[in-house]
Amino acid sequence: MAKSSNTVLIILAFFAIYVIWGSTYLLNKIAVTELPAYMLAGIRFTTAGLLIFGICKVSGISISITKRQFRNSTIAGFLFLTFGNGVFVWGLKYVDSSFAALEVASMPLIVLLLMRIVDGKKIQPMSIVGVVLGVIGIYLLVSQKQIVQQDDSLLGMIIIFFCVLGWSTGSLFVSKANLPQSYLVNTAYQMVTAGTTLGIASLILGENWTWPSSWSGPVQWSMGLLIIFGSIVAFSAFNYLLKTVSPEKVATSSYVNPVIALLLGWYILDENITKQSIVAAAVLLTGVYFINTKKKLVMFSRFKGKLKNKSEAIK
Repeated sequence: MAKSSNTVLIILAFFAIYVIWGSTYLLNKIAVTELPAYMLAGIRFTTAGLLIFGICKVSGISISITKRQFRNSTIAGFLFLTFGNGVFVWGLKYVDSSFAALEVASMPLIVLLLMRIVDGKKIQPMSIVGVVLGVIGIYLLVSQKQIVQQDDSLLGMIIIFFCVLGWSTGSLFVSKANLPQSYLVNTAYQMVTAGTTLGIASLILGENWTWPSSWSGPVQWSMGLLIIFGSIVAFSAFNYLLKTVSPEKVATSSYVNPVIALLLGWYILDENITKQSIVAAAVLLTGVYFINTKKKLVMFSRFKGKLKNKSEAIK
């Protein structure tokens, strides 16, 4: 019985990180058509962070952290949420949500290259194949005339690329930084500090703040779903899966999120899906698979083995 319940929880958790995270592109796109980008992100993350703090209190999880952990959480929050998400929402003003999702799918490629540049980590043969496919996929994606010729679309592409770079840098930072042991506490601090920063940025930029009661129905629903499901439920599911199943299975969300975003953008917002976008998506996601897989490149291994045998024979 316990095993059956655990299986159901795992299935529901995968549904959350696949579908809910994939739908956040659509929800952000709906909300940003009416609300200022930084106000939107600021309200979302501050509210979600405070709610998570409440969950921690009710669950008896201590929220006390050291000054160093607070500083590192603030840095991570800036890279992930203030810059990586807040500015990203701004970029959605200029490109389709489906296009943005596909561009974000290049993150494993960027992380891999950063690890090579910053840490000097050797890139495995399978990952090299992934990098090549990733570059081809990105080129196919951004070289479409019907997209590039749209007003400010190039600006949107550049904005989202730097946001992906911010997320990638944040990933490397978090892997080494001293952060709160509780993942919920860590996230709560990241969200509250990032939400506060985004709110201040919104006021400095002169964005017009409005009461939720004045928002349209679709925007109210989008904000509520982003806070409750996108920021709390999906992340809790992610945290649960990391403790329950292998990390590479959790990483499959990188393949599924862009597909969900592509379909939702087409079905609900009537966004155009070109044949080249579909080909680009297939190539790009195949590249992401090669980067994440732990399998070895058989042809390379055989070639390397033959060279070794010939070298030994010469000796």
